[in-house]
Amino acid sequence: MRVLIAIFAVMFSTASMAQDSDVIKSESTVTSNGSMDTTVKSPPPSAISPQISASNSDLCTVGVAGAVQTQILGISAGRTVRDMNCEKLKNAKTMYDMGMKVAAVSVMCQDERVFDAMMNAGTPCPKDGLIGEAAKLAWEMEANEDPAPEMQRGAIEGLIDAQDEKTIGVGAVLGALALLLLL
Repeated sequence: MRVLIAIFAVMFSTASMAQDSDVIKSESTVTSNGSMDTTVKSPPPSAISPQISASNSDLCTVGVAGAVQTQILGISAGRTVRDMNCEKLKNAKTMYDMGMKVAAVSVMCQDERVFDAMMNAGTPCPKDGLIGEAAKLAWEMEANEDPAPEMQRGAIEGLIDAQDEKTIGVGAVLGALALLLLL
């Protein structure tokens, strides 16, 4: 037993001696006279468009985003757009679920395609609280009236609205280009 303890003592003492003999110490002084140029190459800046999430199925909106990047300036923008048809469908479903079936059909009849389909099927859309044959007569009487002034007014309002949207879009693009030219 004493022999084993002596062997372990010798083994551990030689390992610690080997570590001490591996240490090398040196001192040096470096003197340099000269110039140094440093060139930093980095990737160009990037405009990252915002993420507009409308993943919730209960929303009737769609996200639209975009970005433009030049060597000097980056611009990004985003917005949400309402889906009016989705809103109409949700309103009609909610009214139907609450037991207001005629009101739900009336909401759906605001779409010309649905209105025409209902008339062709022989089940006219409700009109002023009238349903069935009474509604059909009311719709036919309204169709016999002169719709020209109403249609003209609607066409003129549509042109004005479309012109306003184009003006805003062109103004935004021209403003961004002017800003880029100033930089």
